[in-house]
Amino acid sequence: MLSVRVTDSLYTRGPVNPADLALTKEQVKNANSKSVEGIVESDPWWVDVGLAREKIPAMGAKALLHAGPPINWEKASGPLKGAILGAVLYEGWAESEREAAALVKAGEVNLECTHSYNAVGPMAGVISPSMPVFELEDKRYGTKTYSNMNEGIGKVLRYGAYSKEVLTKLRWMSEKLAPVLQATIKKLKEDTGGLPIKPLIAQGLTMGDECHNRCVATTCLFARQIAPYLVMTGFDAKSLHEVTQFIKENDFMMLNINMAAAKAMSLAGDGVEHSTIVTALSRNGTDVGIWVSSLGQRWFTAAAPVPKGVLFPGFKEADGNPDIGDSAITETAGFGGFAMASAPAIVSWVGGSVQGALDVTNKMYEITYSKHKYFQIPFLGFKGTPTGIDIRKVVKTGIVPTINTGIAHRKAGLGQIGAGVVSFPMGAFKDAFKVYVDKYGL
Repeated sequence: MLSVRVTDSLYTRGPVNPADLALTKEQVKNANSKSVEGIVESDPWWVDVGLAREKIPAMGAKALLHAGPPINWEKASGPLKGAILGAVLYEGWAESEREAAALVKAGEVNLECTHSYNAVGPMAGVISPSMPVFELEDKRYGTKTYSNMNEGIGKVLRYGAYSKEVLTKLRWMSEKLAPVLQATIKKLKEDTGGLPIKPLIAQGLTMGDECHNRCVATTCLFARQIAPYLVMTGFDAKSLHEVTQFIKENDFMMLNINMAAAKAMSLAGDGVEHSTIVTALSRNGTDVGIWVSSLGQRWFTAAAPVPKGVLFPGFKEADGNPDIGDSAITETAGFGGFAMASAPAIVSWVGGSVQGALDVTNKMYEITYSKHKYFQIPFLGFKGTPTGIDIRKVVKTGIVPTINTGIAHRKAGLGQIGAGVVSFPMGAFKDAFKVYVDKYGL
């Protein structure tokens, strides 16, 4: 008989039979292999565009989806509150900021997690019923996932801005952009069944993207793929010019699609008995939260840290809000910040150095279960990206997932003030590990 002590005095058990321990290790190994195989072999395709109320009817007629773990109005951060107010005004549920706030405070608008509806949204992540969403279908596992559309950078809703100009752009996206993209994907589906996203991510990683905060190459690849079908939609030249101009000027056009693809990938690794693989990383501007494959989509949370990075002129570090957004789903699926070694140019956006970007990727290999079969990093000899965050390795090594991210002003309405890098707090992983140990009696 031997006594097992879990790392960092987290948990202590009595005597353990070595045979039982060996069996458990084999079960965990098999479970983690199954989880990571799901993540790697998932095959998400863009298949449609539609209004959120049509594509995600379960969200309800008067609900707003938001990034990160559950939160109420009182605890919401400035940028999340700003995005909520903007969405209420966009929907026409209120005519003023004051009325919108009163409506939410009274509980007349339901605030729900995007992840609960197989959806994701960058930064505040707010999706309202009348907003258009991308629909992706995992051709291997059958899951459908969703994301809103990217507005570009600066003062935009996802960073908590809700001025007249912000709402005008959102309405243009719903009335002009979405119909053109819907007609485009309809033509594309008639020809090929849709647009596979995993090959775009894989190719983007070889072209200088990490496909989270740098999506330049993948956006260009996307534009090239849809161009022949865009011109077949029958829309007038002015409408097509506006849409193509918007895509041309928005280097983050593919971010939201990449995120929906990553959500499909992570879901393919979720719900596996005994698995210690993380299947969601997210932030709501107040808390960060994680899911673990075998723990029933339960949120394990800790206080969100403030990112460090490059700020726009006129702003200081104290202006930055704690980290926010669903976009860390990309790291969960084995790209984004975990693949920063693929995107040395990203340091001009998020700060740091090229060596620092390489160091982040190399550290992430220490806390992940495997190397990705399809997502490869040329600079590392086409080594697969670190894939499958393992809570055991996080707790054992003391290394936590590091991602890159945008930085929102802590006050509602002011929008983006920079971009940077942030590490998830250890507390969420320790808590998850304690529950895992309790569940399986290790």
